Amino acid sequence: MKPIRFVIVTGMSGAGKSTALKILEDAGYFCVDNLPISLIYKFACLTLDGEEGQIQQVALGVDVRSGESLQDMQAVLERMAIEGISYEILFLDSSDEVLVKRYKETRRSHPLAGKGRVDEGIQKERTRLVFLKKQADYIVDTSQLLTRELKVELNKIFVEGCEFNSLMITVLSFGFKYGIPSDADLVFDVRFLPNPYYVDGLRPMSGLDTPVRDYVMKSETAQIFADKLEDMIHFLVPNYIAEGKNQLVIAVGCTGGKHRSVTLAQELYHRLSQGEGYGLHIEHRDIEKDGHRKRG
Repeated sequence: MKPIRFVIVTGMSGAGKSTALKILEDAGYFCVDNLPISLIYKFACLTLDGEEGQIQQVALGVDVRSGESLQDMQAVLERMAIEGISYEILFLDSSDEVLVKRYKETRRSHPLAGKGRVDEGIQKERTRLVFLKKQADYIVDTSQLLTRELKVELNKIFVEGCEFNSLMITVLSFGFKYGIPSDADLVFDVRFLPNPYYVDGLRPMSGLDTPVRDYVMKSETAQIFADKLEDMIHFLVPNYIAEGKNQLVIAVGCTGGKHRSVTLAQELYHRLSQGEGYGLHIEHRDIEKDGHRKRG
């Protein structure tokens, strides 16, 4: 008899738990959200006692909506382990800044904020969920992820069975004249490379266009830089994973964030996409801020 896969989906409010459950449901998981903590063990037993082939994959949503009974979840997990009921914990996280922004955009109130500020509710929630995050098998940081990108990451883990390390790498291009990204972990300045801005016909284009890319990357300096950058990132990633880091933002900047930075960010993203074991996302923050941007 094939063992049932039992996944507990938890994490910060606003980080995408409902979306994750919907993705898993579409992938064939039997999903239940916000089941009372006192019923989780019984639910797990009933699932295991079902007829063979009836339910093979289960996803259960657990979060701070459980109130004070959330503290009983540790005892439930320990009992399941003693009884030989295997489970996996998926923890959805996001930065405080992004969570606050999402709450403001949706005009929702945080479940623990009451009449206070959203950021205060977020800190209370982090404290209450710390025991689940420590035990999580998978931590997915959704700060920079679109829904389709989250779906790709969850499919890798829960459908394709790929090896997963809880690190999401974001390669971000930007323009120095618009400011260095506040969430950047590593910042690289590529303003030393040949600038397409001063070449007739290339100025209205961006690093996403082949002529600009070819112009930048035909430089031997650009090739050497890309090789050294790739080598350093490959060295850093395993050490970041070992340290428990789950979000890495690599920012590549030029003057306006449209030509050189976009080209090198795309180059790095392409090279890193050949690897496995971590999530990968690319974003071009300032590519549309220049009115000369070529459309189409």
